[in-house]
Amino acid sequence: MRELELLIPTLFGLEGLCADELRRLGLPWVRAENGRVCCGAKPADIPRVNLNLRTGERVLLVLGRYQARDFDALFEGARALPWEEMIPRDGAFPVKGYSLNSQLRAVPACQSILKKALAARLGERYGLNTLPESGVLYQVQFSIMKDQVTLMLDTTGPGLHKRGYRAVGVAAPLRETLAAAMVLLSRYRGKDPFCDPFCGSGTIPIEAALIAKNRAPGLNRSFSAQKWRWLDSGLWLRAGDEAMDGEYHGAYEIWGGDVDPRAVEVARDNAAKADVEDAVRFSVADAAGFCRREPYGRVVTNPPYGERLLEKREAESLYRAFGRAVRDLPGGWQVEVLSSHTEFERSFGRPAEKKRKLYNGMLKCDLFFYGGKKRG
Repeated sequence: MRELELLIPTLFGLEGLCADELRRLGLPWVRAENGRVCCGAKPADIPRVNLNLRTGERVLLVLGRYQARDFDALFEGARALPWEEMIPRDGAFPVKGYSLNSQLRAVPACQSILKKALAARLGERYGLNTLPESGVLYQVQFSIMKDQVTLMLDTTGPGLHKRGYRAVGVAAPLRETLAAAMVLLSRYRGKDPFCDPFCGSGTIPIEAALIAKNRAPGLNRSFSAQKWRWLDSGLWLRAGDEAMDGEYHGAYEIWGGDVDPRAVEVARDNAAKADVEDAVRFSVADAAGFCRREPYGRVVTNPPYGERLLEKREAESLYRAFGRAVRDLPGGWQVEVLSSHTEFERSFGRPAEKKRKLYNGMLKCDLFFYGGKKRG
């Protein structure tokens, strides 16, 4: 089969991290763009990327690109593509997508035109006036940007942030892909103590444990493309074996604390679902009293912002108390805090050494870095 092209959407700010992950997986011509990363692939890479990717949102298989400034061009461009190579006679092929800065702005109309184009192509190839669509799902995605149409199939299904371990959460949970990105940006690799004093349902410590153990985040879930006829099911088994063979087994000091006993209970349950309960521990604790004596370590955390969970003044008071606590940490500790609060640094008590703009869903945030002393 010819070389494939994959397109991986990301949260804004995570494109570079996702591109680095794809390069480590050995994929060719990786290219980061705004909100997405593109790369080449072989069929065997579809399972590998879905299983191993920590910071991407889903894995889309690009079927074609073309220019379209009117509905006729949109229809004919889609109809010209070899959909029958991917979608079988009974395959279900719903269509969804978006349009930005293009002549074709009406998304529902674009969906309808593309659906008719695919139905015309497949009906002609299979000799059917009406396609049953009673079989496996082949979710069609489209993007139209500056009149450039990209048509894709979604290989993932539910987004990659849905690892399969967080069946229950607490208020305003952090997306798993963003939590993994925060851990990666801290350069944590499993050697030093790792702490999250505002752990909530445990997402950041669990992602830290997955990274420390080099455990593929997609091992405990399924993907849409596992049911596709043209993609050899043995490729998924080999990708799973490869991922498990690369796991590390050691002793890790990963801790999460929260003032809410119910959140701590949920975090423990989520860690068990993620198969990392041996690497992470949780306890009921107040972040204002956070204290560690080891010479080196990392704090990576996502405290309440004030917009949703606490009143603004309460959030600022919480930041002040936490800022005082981490000032007493030994000099080798690094602290990384995600917040959308515009007055975070003032409340925390000192300016960050560096900041990185990220998005928690649609909420613009800053990741504030307070560095420790380097080893050696």
